[in-house]
Amino acid sequence: MVDEQTVEKLRTMLSVPIERVEETPGELVVYIKKDQIARAIGSGGAVVRSAELILGKKLVLKEV
Repeated sequence: MVDEQTVEKLRTMLSVPIERVEETPGELVVYIKKDQIARAIGSGGAVVRSAELILGKKLVLKEV
């Protein structure tokens, strides 16, 4: 289970509403509404990459 502090950090860094977050070994699977995926990824994946570096885990974004 992902703690609330991590989910709050993700909301802030990705700047989109997050539906749910699941933790798998070595990565976090983040479910986001389809129309918000591009904003969460950022230009060239910059937003996701910076979030990965801060959290120390790989992020996988999936559409809801």
